[in-house]
Amino acid sequence: MKVQPNKWLAVAGVATVVAGIAAAMSLVAIRPAAATAQFATQTGKSCGDCHTNAKGGGPLTPLGEKFKANGNKLPN
Repeated sequence: MKVQPNKWLAVAGVATVVAGIAAAMSLVAIRPAAATAQFATQTGKSCGDCHTNAKGGGPLTPLGEKFKANGNKLPN
């Protein structure tokens, strides 16, 4: 007489393997955020006008804070 494995145990095992593969793939897909010059292109300003770093990114200048508070639009 053959004993069949518990089907729920098999489903749980497959689900665990799939979850493990998905977790591993997400770690591979993660990459650091990359700043773009989107707002600089839209406004005609340089990145350094709103950021303390002239290349963009990092802390904001007072103008950058106003830009952010104004819904990413240049203050009047």
